Amino acid sequence: MALPVLVLRPEPGAAVTVEQARAMGLDAHAFPLFAVRPLPWQPVPREDVDALLLGSANALRHGGGALALYRELPAYAVGEKTAEAAREAGLNVIATGKGGLQPLLDQLRPGHRRLLRLAGRERVDLAIPAGIAMITREVYASEALPMPPCLATRLAAPALVLLHSGEAAAYFAQLCRTAAIDHGKVRIAAIGPRVAARAGSGWAALRNADRPSDAALLALAAQMCEEAGSGSQSQRPEQG
Repeated sequence: MALPVLVLRPEPGAAVTVEQARAMGLDAHAFPLFAVRPLPWQPVPREDVDALLLGSANALRHGGGALALYRELPAYAVGEKTAEAAREAGLNVIATGKGGLQPLLDQLRPGHRRLLRLAGRERVDLAIPAGIAMITREVYASEALPMPPCLATRLAAPALVLLHSGEAAAYFAQLCRTAAIDHGKVRIAAIGPRVAARAGSGWAALRNADRPSDAALLALAAQMCEEAGSGSQSQRPEQG
């Protein structure tokens, strides 16, 4: 029997990941442990902003009507999904990252000295280059949900869990301790080393993708499922 792949990220991302995983032949199922909701926020006057910095498509999905203030302004997007959402919101995407937000700050064009970062309540800290001013507005938050009974049932047998964020990793580990889930039956594929670190230890396997993207995470998941199916006991050190 194929090792089930359990996707814990919030919707609509969970459904997208499951669809891509199934297209690869994986036995994937969505069990979101967080629900994303908008937060009230105070817009920054358009004339005080040179460009926007976007770390998630959720910022565009939940930013509300105030996003219209920034139509046609330049935007730096963390990945292609975020860039696509930014274009739909009328922003002018001039750079799309592949390894998180920090590298994008090295790609700032001359004149983009005043950044508006639209972010979630939980986010990665950034090192701001000299001469750059950044204002952050929290426009969405991920609210933790209880563990669904059907997820606990799945975890009673060997399974592979995909983790897309540090918050999800820490919360999942906590839920497993509370529910007395046997860590030794659970393999974990994390989207990056920081996420893997927050999952803790004691799992049947714990690996992280070689770059922070859904495609890389799913490639790792496919490899781990193949190894599990072949009975391989190889435990690679965390990548990153």
